[in-house]
Formats: sequence, structure tokens, C-alpha cells
Amino acid sequence: MKRRLAAILAADVVGFTRLMEQDEVGTLNLLKAHRTEFIEPTISEHNDRVIKLMGDGILVEFASVLDSVNCAVAIQNGMKERQNPEQADLQFRIGLNLGDVIVEGDDLYGDGINIASRLEGLADPGGVCVSDKVYQEAKNKVSVDFESMGDCTVKNVTDPISAYKIALGENVLRHDIQAGDKLPVPEKPSIAVLPFDNMSNDPEQDFLADGLSEDLITALSKIRWFFVIARNSTFTYKGQAVDIKQVGEELGVRYVLEGSVRKAGNRVRVTVQLIEAASGNHVWAERFDRELADIFDLQDEIVMTIAGAIEPELSAAERQRAVAKQPENMDAWESYQHGVWHMWKYLPEELDKGFTYLQQATELDPNFALAHAYTSYTHYQRVVLGCSDDDIAELEMGLNAAERALKADDQEPVAHFAIGRIHMMQGRHDESIAALEAAIRINPSHAQAYHGLGMTFTLSGKLDEAKASCLQSERLSPRDPIHWASTVVHGLACILAKEYEEGVHWARVTKQNPRSTSYWPHAVLAAGLAQMDEMEEAKACMADAMNEKPDLSLDYIARVLPTKFPDGLDPYLEGLRKAGMPGK
Repeated sequence: MKRRLAAILAADVVGFTRLMEQDEVGTLNLLKAHRTEFIEPTISEHNDRVIKLMGDGILVEFASVLDSVNCAVAIQNGMKERQNPEQADLQFRIGLNLGDVIVEGDDLYGDGINIASRLEGLADPGGVCVSDKVYQEAKNKVSVDFESMGDCTVKNVTDPISAYKIALGENVLRHDIQAGDKLPVPEKPSIAVLPFDNMSNDPEQDFLADGLSEDLITALSKIRWFFVIARNSTFTYKGQAVDIKQVGEELGVRYVLEGSVRKAGNRVRVTVQLIEAASGNHVWAERFDRELADIFDLQDEIVMTIAGAIEPELSAAERQRAVAKQPENMDAWESYQHGVWHMWKYLPEELDKGFTYLQQATELDPNFALAHAYTSYTHYQRVVLGCSDDDIAELEMGLNAAERALKADDQEPVAHFAIGRIHMMQGRHDESIAALEAAIRINPSHAQAYHGLGMTFTLSGKLDEAKASCLQSERLSPRDPIHWASTVVHGLACILAKEYEEGVHWARVTKQNPRSTSYWPHAVLAAGLAQMDEMEEAKACMADAMNEKPDLSLDYIARVLPTKFPDGLDPYLEGLRKAGMPGK
């Protein structure tokens, strides 16, 4: 067998099966036109050899890594320019790998090609994902910047792959920028994680500080609406006294995360601060004190907790920026932020406002996956809050919006989260769990998905799993807008497990949350107290619940909380009946 080292480009059309179902002839003609008019000529310009054209896929061999990178970037940038609003939005994902290949006639085989194909699956729609070997060869030789995706586990490859994505379009950071130049700040939230300071006397503890910084960069990169500066850029500040405003200007970011690690004996203290670079204002700060029993488990725990906390904090900061702007001057991102600002208030009248802004965001940018995903979630909320005229139709509209999100980006975790919530309302519990677990696989710090999983487990009778999922949601994001919903579901799971005292505890925690504006905590507390024969307070709580939703009834509760088994809600419904809720 002949072998050689080759750079391999693997490309595939995003959502090709769905496009074919919608318009088979039109999709094939459009793909053929893109190939013959643009893609194949672009490949030829970069000293290539096309190995295979496979349906919607392309496999290309390059003798040069730099040629493969430049070709991939040229294809993706050119495809953006070729998009026509009157045609289907046809996008490619591209994966690049450098590896040993087996030559047999005109065909190539081997891991070098298999890994390129797996990297293609990790790429964003319209994006490029490369292996560590490609990154090492190209990082200082091409005019694009690379963002670490960390170690990624992929199908049929034993060891995790260290992967990077190439920054394209407005987010390209070019290496020919001179020192002191100010970079434009991307539209979406941009963040740089500075290397954490080692505050211990032991220089060997640098590995812990550096490891936390690197793992945070990887974790934040998985939150797809963040623009995260790569490690190689931020670690140039290691050991320096930095001016946060200057860092923001030099890296072109809106936010900077800095922190420190101090080890003393068998304990470690990690402090973290999230700062708005231009103003120097502190958005969020936290301190973590832990036993240094298993350093790797400790590192994983802290990274997941910090990453989970940063997302809602940045969301809140972005919403505050957006709501200060007049609606007629808003772009898609600001319309989206207005939408979720209203949506998270969990009030029927606010949902309509949020829906209007989210629709505006998708009209301004039809490929705005996150806006489509939260549009889907507003349909779910309308059913849960009892303000939908037709629950069945509302949930179907929610699924349609989620499908539009996945068409734009099938790795958008909020879309999978919304689908999971809707499937739960439809009584499709197993499908709900699968969708929510998919959201968590994409973003392991997705506190809202853990909350949704806790709810579906509760209605499926998996009460221990439910409580564990709720605890994970609460730990990951204690200031999340949905935090109160997670604690009240935790209380409900305890009541269904007939752990009434514990259920009452979590319901009281929920009532103390200033964001809690629903009948839910009053109803759960009333049911728990009634089951404990604390009838006076139970009836008072029921009055509070009925005040929040005057048409609340046992029939409504049973309808909006479909359980997997017929008697799944019995302890809750019995407590509500004792506390005076009307209905059968």
C-alpha cells in the first residue's frame, strides 16, 4: 500500500435532506450551479485534487496545508456573497485535517480522511473546523484567527480530537494588525479570558491557574452566541499588569474575564470577575472555595459553574444595552435582546411583546438561529402560562420555529432545549429527554436544559433524576432568569416523592426569588403544606395562587402537566384539592 501525507478538505451541505424534501429539483440545480460556477473553480485555483463528489459532499486533497485553509475560507466567504434571497439558503460545513492517507488508484483512504469528515460535522453552518495539526501548521501563516473548540469526542474515533474553528466574516482577526490598533467589536457578545493569576507562593501551581483559563475558553466557545478570543491571543498578557480597557481595544471585545487562584494547604480559592472593557464596570464577580481533593474533578466543577454563570450575566448585560435603544434603530441582535428581555418576565402580556421583537429579529436576519429558537420557546411559555387560545396549534408553531432554528444551525442548543420543552407538553417524554440531553451535549453548561430535564424527569416518575437535574441547574446558574422555575420544579419532584417537608422548603425558596411572578410557587407550597396538614397557611397560599391566575383549576394542572403514568400527579393534585383548588 502506498501512503502519503496530505491535507484533506471535507465539505457537506447543511440540512440537505430537508432541502431535498422541500424542493428536490430546485435544490439539485442550485447545488450543481454552485459547484460548477464557483466551488470547483475556487478549488482549482488552490492547487488541489478533487477526490470525490458524493451527493451533497466534496472531498479534496491538497499538498499544502496553507492552500487548504485559504481555499476553505475562500469557499465560505464566496458562498455568502452568492446567497440569493429568492433561492434556498444553501450552506456548507467544511472540515480540514492533515494526516497520513492510503493511496489506491484515484482513491484515498485512512484516518486522515475520516477525521476531516468528523471535523466537518463539528463546523458551524458556513464555517470551517480544523484539526490541531492544521492549526499548528497554519496559525502564523494565514490571515485568519483560530478559536479553540477544545478536545471533541466524535463518532468512530477512539481518542478526542483537538479542534479549532476559523473566524470568518466580520469576526476575522488578522495577523497583520499593528500593535496598538483598535479592533472593531463584533455584534454578538465578545469575551476574552485572561490567564488567571497564581496567588500562591508555589510556582508549580501555575498549571492550575493556566488550566482553569484554558478550560474556560473551551467551555465558553461552546456557547454558540459568544465570540471568544483564542488562547494564543489572551495568553500573551500572562504575567503582565493589564489595563482592561486597552485589552478590550487590542482584542476587539466587549467583555474581559479575569481571575486568580490561591492554594493554601488542602484548599483552593478561585476568584473571578467579569468586566465590561470600555467602561471598566464589573458585571459579575464570584469566589469559589473548595477542598483540593481531586484537582481534575475540582477544575471541571469550577469551570462548569463559571461558564454556566457567565451566560445569563452576559445575557442580562446585553439586554440592558439593547433596551436603552429606540426600537426603530435596532438591528437583529438588539431586537433579539429586547425579545428575551420581555420573554423572561414570564407574564402573559410580556410574552406578546417578546414574540414581536423576536419575529422582528428573524425578519432582519432569517438565519438568526437563536432568535428562531427563543421564538419557539415563547410558544411553549404561552401554553404553560395558560394564555394560548389553542394549545395544540401553539405547540406545533413552536416546533416549526425550532425547525427553522435547526435549519440555520443544527447545533443550536436552545433549539433542542425548546423542542424538549414542547415534547414534554405533548406528553412525548422520551423524545423530550432525548432533545434536552442533546442540548446538554452541545453546551454542558446549559442550566436551562438541566431545568427542562428536571421537569420531564418529574413527569416521567424519575424523581431522583429530576432532583439531581434541578440541583445541577441551580448550581450552574444561580442568577439565571429561569432559576426560580428550577427550584419550584425541585419542590414539585419532592412532593411527588411524598417528601413534603423538602418540597415545602424548595417552594419557599422559590417564593423568595424576586423574579418569581407565577402561580407556580404558591400552588406547590399550598399542596405541600396541605399534605402536612398545615391547612391555614395552605389555604392562604392557594388564595395567592388563584390571585395570580383566577381560572386556575385541577383540570388545568392535569392538562398542562402530562405525566407518563396515569397516577403521576396524584400527591400534588391531592394536596391542591385539600388546599381548596376547584376542579375534579
